[in-house]
Amino acid sequence: MLTIKRQALSCLTSIIALTAASEKVVPLRYGDMEHWTTRHIKESSVIGGKEKTLYEIGVDTVIEGNIPYRNLGGSPWGTSNVMAKVAGVVKTNCCVYPDPHKGGKCVKMTTHIESLKVLGLVNINVLAAGSIFLGDMKEPITGTKDGPKCLNWGIPFTQRPKALRYDYKFYTPGTPNRIKQTGFSRKTTVAGPDYGIAILLLQKRSEDSAGNITAKRVGTLVVKYSKSTPAWVDNATYEIHYGDITGAPGYDASLMGLRSVDFARNSKGVNVPVKETGWAAPDEKPTHMLLQFSSSHGGAFIGTPGNTLWIDNVRLVY
Repeated sequence: MLTIKRQALSCLTSIIALTAASEKVVPLRYGDMEHWTTRHIKESSVIGGKEKTLYEIGVDTVIEGNIPYRNLGGSPWGTSNVMAKVAGVVKTNCCVYPDPHKGGKCVKMTTHIESLKVLGLVNINVLAAGSIFLGDMKEPITGTKDGPKCLNWGIPFTQRPKALRYDYKFYTPGTPNRIKQTGFSRKTTVAGPDYGIAILLLQKRSEDSAGNITAKRVGTLVVKYSKSTPAWVDNATYEIHYGDITGAPGYDASLMGLRSVDFARNSKGVNVPVKETGWAAPDEKPTHMLLQFSSSHGGAFIGTPGNTLWIDNVRLVY
């Protein structure tokens, strides 16, 4: 019998036991992190003109040139590795990488400072966190405020798994506070330590005739990692909680509450906000699943440089 430990974290997890005979384990497509698309992109000469390499979770291939990326090979995974083109200037960010694990590969996500020089003179420093998610990103990003609007969060999904399972490793410098660095203002301190995070949400979405999307929350799982692990933790398994969880032990409204900051592509092909309007009944079936792993929390441009989260073998347990 496999017993799932409760994390010593302020997150909504449970001690659950699943026998090998009763559970059904279903890997997410490309969730073994073995297959990667490699992109070679040349940044604009005004910021140095270097060739940069970006990595995407998907079919094994190489893309040469400044070509906007679309998920390949049926991959459901997007990443925070992006190509931006702002005022004609091409810039990239890469903080998600393939990394060796058990003779194969895993995904490594890092929080770092992305630095660049404009015309070799003006230094711009931006904090970026590594993140992977179910969905896709519309490239190129055309402005610092357009990133969230280019995200298509979630994939169609109608099942009701009991738990999420994966292998992970986490490292943090353990600083007491985070920083915020946007590149256009001075670095500031954000109170509270940084942590890696895993978020799984099941939603029942509806779209009106104007293309607006609303949703009810069907299932919720949030896990925070605040301490470095000395080694890989295999088969970490976390229960998905269904229905209204506001009265559950460990409920944190800032992380687990209803959301209205996510965007998704509607039937007209336009990315629009997804507004969660309430909690679904405990026995409701979802229409979409959102799943994100990130090396930092707190939103864009906020985190601790050095935070690193490794993930491998992502599976759903029924």
